[in-house]
Amino acid sequence: ERGRERLRHEESADPHAAARELDAVAAELETVSAERKTAHEQAAALRLQVAQDDERRIKAQAMLAEIERQQAIEARWGKLAELIGSADGKKFRNYAQQFTLEVLLGYANSHLSHLAKRYRLERVDNAGAPSLALLVRDHDMGGEIRSVNSLSGGESFLVSLALALGLASLSSNRVRVESLFIDEGFGSLDSATLGVAMDALDALQSMGRKVGVISHVHEMTERIAAKIQVRPNGGGSSAISVGV
Repeated sequence: ERGRERLRHEESADPHAAARELDAVAAELETVSAERKTAHEQAAALRLQVAQDDERRIKAQAMLAEIERQQAIEARWGKLAELIGSADGKKFRNYAQQFTLEVLLGYANSHLSHLAKRYRLERVDNAGAPSLALLVRDHDMGGEIRSVNSLSGGESFLVSLALALGLASLSSNRVRVESLFIDEGFGSLDSATLGVAMDALDALQSMGRKVGVISHVHEMTERIAAKIQVRPNGGGSSAISVGV
């Protein structure tokens, strides 16, 4: 009873207290609502930043892949520029000639396997200084690498003949070797090797190539149908006869 009287006394003493308390609660609610709205906007902004960051990461990965691709292209052209080297193109010319020489050696070794199975021609492999020099691999000596200068006269002729036959076999869209002329060298061959060399020339002729030889070896006349013979008459004059 005393508490009720006290409450009525306080209300009668300040009749606006409840209204002020209600206003305070409303103000606090408005503040909380504003803070909530601000937090919501900040969260939305952060989500947008995360999405934009993810998009930039994807673009960065794509750009990185493109950079690597361009670097590979640049490395290829840089290598080509390094090979071209001098202003006159000599370094690039030597580099390109290496490939042609490799093809030529393939044909030459194919013929050499019939002319002299003991040997195989190889190009001097020097990555630091491209070379067009040749070496000979001697299979009878366990694959020993030898200088071409170490070959005997007959062996040198067979190797040279293999290269000439390889050159005759070498063709492209623009160049095709149709004729082959050999000046001397057959005199250094024994009869068996001479027969092998003539067989190779006959095979080349059967392919439609024109083959001409200049020689003093009489054994060759039996294998050559069409020939031009030069006989000395004395006094510095000669007689020419054509036989078919």
